[in-house]
Amino acid sequence: MSIDISDIERRMDGAVTTLKTDLGGLRTGRASASLLEPITVEAYGQQMPISQVGTITVPEPRMLSVQVWDKGQVSLVEKAIRESGLGLNPMADGTLVRIPLPELNAERREELVKVAGKYAEQARVAVRNVRRDGMDQIKKAEKDSEISQDEAKDLSAEVQTITDKYVKLVDETLEVKEGEIRQV
Repeated sequence: MSIDISDIERRMDGAVTTLKTDLGGLRTGRASASLLEPITVEAYGQQMPISQVGTITVPEPRMLSVQVWDKGQVSLVEKAIRESGLGLNPMADGTLVRIPLPELNAERREELVKVAGKYAEQARVAVRNVRRDGMDQIKKAEKDSEISQDEAKDLSAEVQTITDKYVKLVDETLEVKEGEIRQV
């Protein structure tokens, strides 16, 4: 049989893992190197993760720094951080970019909750796309007479159950992160 339920589940799990990584980058008051990981920099003619153009460190609880490896990339790293929507104001000092973390005010917390919501919606869309692929595989297998109508119905129900499980997991993950962000 050509329908691999474990592959569908693995791909949905990947969407949730990506969400957790992205949410890990949203700050909750303390500096964390993962805050900068989702940021990409226009370097060498392509978008590159910030971790591929410099070393991210946490020298103090409310400070991040990026030691940029190529002096020519410093202004690009600074620009990428400034335009990331994280509300950070980086300052370059030679090849070192310092990023002080401001206190989170109520307005900023709500902005971060919105960003978290966007990440969660991207994860839900990814899960639904995997579901659609699975359903298409099932329809094709049924059409090509590889599986019976009953098998197709059972597999469709199983894919839907897995989808519901992962969408619920996305929602729960978002709820936890929103709680962390709103906690003063």
